[in-house]
Amino acid sequence: MEFVEVFDSPGKGRGLRATKELWAGDVLFSEAPFASVVFDSHAACVCHGCFRRQEKLQRCGQCRFAQYCDRTCQRAAWEEHKLECAAIKNYGKAPSENVRLAARVMWRTDKEGSVVSDLQLSTMDELEDHISDMSEEDMKDLKVDIHNFLDFWPRSSKPHTVHSISHVLGVINCNGFMMSDQRGLQAVGVGLFPNLCLINHDCWPNCTVILNNGNQSAIDTAFHSQKRIELHALGKISPGEEVNVSYVDYLNLSEDRRRLLKQHYFFDCTCEHCTNKTKDDLKMAGAEVEGVPVPEENVKEITEISLKMLEKMEQARVDANYNEVVKICRECVEKQENVLADTHIYQLKMWSTLSEVLSYLQFFEEAAFYARKMVEGYLKLYHPNNAQLGMATMRAGVTHWQAGHIEVGHGMICKAYAILMITHGPTHPITKDLEAMRVQTEMELRMFKQNEYIYHQMREAALQNQPMRMMAEPLNESIKSLFRRK
Repeated sequence: MEFVEVFDSPGKGRGLRATKELWAGDVLFSEAPFASVVFDSHAACVCHGCFRRQEKLQRCGQCRFAQYCDRTCQRAAWEEHKLECAAIKNYGKAPSENVRLAARVMWRTDKEGSVVSDLQLSTMDELEDHISDMSEEDMKDLKVDIHNFLDFWPRSSKPHTVHSISHVLGVINCNGFMMSDQRGLQAVGVGLFPNLCLINHDCWPNCTVILNNGNQSAIDTAFHSQKRIELHALGKISPGEEVNVSYVDYLNLSEDRRRLLKQHYFFDCTCEHCTNKTKDDLKMAGAEVEGVPVPEENVKEITEISLKMLEKMEQARVDANYNEVVKICRECVEKQENVLADTHIYQLKMWSTLSEVLSYLQFFEEAAFYARKMVEGYLKLYHPNNAQLGMATMRAGVTHWQAGHIEVGHGMICKAYAILMITHGPTHPITKDLEAMRVQTEMELRMFKQNEYIYHQMREAALQNQPMRMMAEPLNESIKSLFRRK
């Protein structure tokens, strides 16, 4: 590794630190998954090779479970799928994602050993499984997975002890990395990355991790690239400084972050932002009306109402009842107005959901209004180079463009592009798509400034000749945590 090395981090165990001076956007390392699988819930709509979401997929002719974009993707994934394919066919069905991932880890370890690259800094055996810290309920789930693994594991493969199986399943339980589709917004799979597992947590980190789905579409295989995670610096990192990432979303209150980290990753967060409860006051703040703060009891009352309505909204969203989602959000936003501050996290969640669902339903004008308010609130809370902020700004920019607000839309797309150049890098598919959008909106903005009337006429004619397609369906499972819990 050129830019990082393993060291003993005080109070945290092993960690990684920088060996050279790094700047915002620098890639510290990239790492292909030791093994990865698509979630059970996405097995029929996501390519099992590149993890891209596709409308039409080609099913594996042998196991009838794995699905791929095309023959090229299938050939590229065959080495990893080969033994799994025969096992699924023999077993009669595909087991759970945990069992499938554990089996892939075992097969690769049996064939290549626990270190498969000169750049790998840790073996699978050295990774923490936290089995001794598991709750009684988690232990029950673990025993079920072990039982299902033993049923699934072929007799022709090398036998493994219950101890080694439970270790791998434990590692998956606390170190399985959430892998996204090509849009980077929804978790569709889980993978194990040994080097990534060495990076410790900080609520205000100096690095971010993104998934690059790679490219298998080129005819010439020399131009193919495999899916991989990339670790990007968010700002200046000095030699000897520890490298860290955030395991949970910073938008949570410090108390909630600490609870999640203790419950899911078995440690107490002592970072500066948790200790000082940094920005917690903004996240629960009340509004000011004509310079006068809203009484605390009013803020508390609307906060409690908002929490209940958020739960109702989430249920309607899971049920795909989007008209009901809009109804609940509008009712809640009306109650929150002039009571909660524009940085209150419950209000931000309502604005985010409302803008996304309204955009899906093609009410672009109203969607743009709430998207802009959401981004303005995020800017006061998130790190300026936070990937979530960049993706939200991109979505808001596209929504404004769809609503016909070309100036605001172009400005937001440019801001999003600047952030994603740091968090995702210039070669990431999302950044490339955003660059194309930036060029297009820049050209449209130039036309708009030359003659606003002709611009709107041409836009209307273009929309009539090529009706706008339905937007992507709102996501039920966005990526809010770095690692995945079952």
